Amino acid sequence: MEKIISINNLSVAFNRFNEVIKNVNIDVVKGKTTAIVGESGSGKTLSALSILKLLPNGANIKTGEIIYNKKNLLNLSQKEIQNIRGNKISTIFQEPMTSLNPLHTINKQIEEIITTHNNISKEEAKKRTVKLLNEVGLNDISSRPKIYPYELSGGQRQRVMIAMSIANQPDLLIADEPTTALDVTIQLQILELLKNIQKKMGMSMIFISHDLSVVKKLSDYIYVMKNGKIIEFGTKEKIFKNPAHEYTKELVSTQNNIKENINQKSKSIINIKDLNVWYPIKKGLFKRTIDYVKAIKNVSFNLDIGETIGVVGESGSGKTSLILAILKLIKSKGEIIINNKNLNKLSKKEVLELRKDIQVVFQDPFSSLSPRMNIEDIISEGLMVHYPNISFEEKKKKLKNILEKVGLEYRSTIEKYPHEFSGGQRQRIAIARALILEPKILVLDEPTSALDVTIQNQIISLLNRLQKELSLSYIFISHDMRVIRAIANKIIVLKEGVIVEENLSKNIFSAPKSEYTKKLISSVI
Repeated sequence: MEKIISINNLSVAFNRFNEVIKNVNIDVVKGKTTAIVGESGSGKTLSALSILKLLPNGANIKTGEIIYNKKNLLNLSQKEIQNIRGNKISTIFQEPMTSLNPLHTINKQIEEIITTHNNISKEEAKKRTVKLLNEVGLNDISSRPKIYPYELSGGQRQRVMIAMSIANQPDLLIADEPTTALDVTIQLQILELLKNIQKKMGMSMIFISHDLSVVKKLSDYIYVMKNGKIIEFGTKEKIFKNPAHEYTKELVSTQNNIKENINQKSKSIINIKDLNVWYPIKKGLFKRTIDYVKAIKNVSFNLDIGETIGVVGESGSGKTSLILAILKLIKSKGEIIINNKNLNKLSKKEVLELRKDIQVVFQDPFSSLSPRMNIEDIISEGLMVHYPNISFEEKKKKLKNILEKVGLEYRSTIEKYPHEFSGGQRQRIAIARALILEPKILVLDEPTSALDVTIQNQIISLLNRLQKELSLSYIFISHDMRVIRAIANKIIVLKEGVIVEENLSKNIFSAPKSEYTKKLISSVI
């Protein structure tokens, strides 16, 4: 096997003493995809970015060598490494919107990377740019020379980044979590595009991810990293079928978690019938309504006590509008019956009283927790709204009880602020805040999407345990079918505001009926 890159005994430290990469050895085989997987902080991105000497401020390479074309890249001058960046070795980053310059058209940005490394005319660069955009499936965009990044969708922006990365036909492409910020269906399109381009160009690839379902589709070889060290290496088949290290086993097992089905038939706690959410389109001086965006169209379903309904679909499918309507945060038509009360016929006071029974956990715990409030104030805020006369002792008792339930210690937690906790701990705090009012229903809006796979697994296990203990009912929104499989008893598949499929989780995964559902499920199989 011919190697295109060899990383030997690489060690990287911040401020000389804090060693974050420890004697890492990675070989990249020519024409193959080598994946580096691990949780946040494991060192996978730093290891890859060391190849192009793109380390952040304060990070220094202590020891090691990176061999490419019989040269140690770490010994090259700034000018020599610049001739390689974007030319022989290129990169794609996680969030294309922050990687693309918002002030320049996409054509200009691609032309720039071509002319930087090639002695060709502007006209020739323009022709090559149009060809590249067509290659990555942006045929419509290629004929529009003055289009800016903000005018494109997430998937289109990532295709632009791929066009830039292959503009000079590199030997090696470093793809750093290129699909993490995308919906499942768009993710599959991007992965397929990368595979096709790699096959066509004979290009080598380093693919960095924490998502093993993505890695499984793309990689030939896998390196597993934890705490700055390579803890396991092998072919894709070896890693998935016979992992050796306990951490690798944990990563692989999270891909196969399946929710236990509830046997008994319970009473319904939420009944939705013919729900519609329409947003008016207004134009003219007097802002007259000329049409509507129909976000939710005649949606009906029931949620039973102790049951979890998973609501899945891509961006724009109507997931968020559905939840906002159930929470009565936007206007809707139809019946929303919670505990035998029609939400759309209640007064403001009655709605406020009902809100104790239905609480929300949001996607990003860092932005949903106030940085100016300590954990005691954050968790007890709802108590003070609904029970303003609660005694100090009763409040303390409730706080201690709920923190223990979510796996946090009272004394070491209560006086701290959100920034002093990890992502997983912050999400536990968000769950505690929602549960302190003893609700009957939790709405969970992508609560694990901002977390690493191992932390995701912990939060899902916690939610499943709390559901059993407290007889909770969940509405769980996600575009990640692996997470949905681990938590949902029943699944609703939304597309363009319409339910295209509704069934028990086991039936959806074993025998999906709609083509759209089959496409979603293919992301985890």
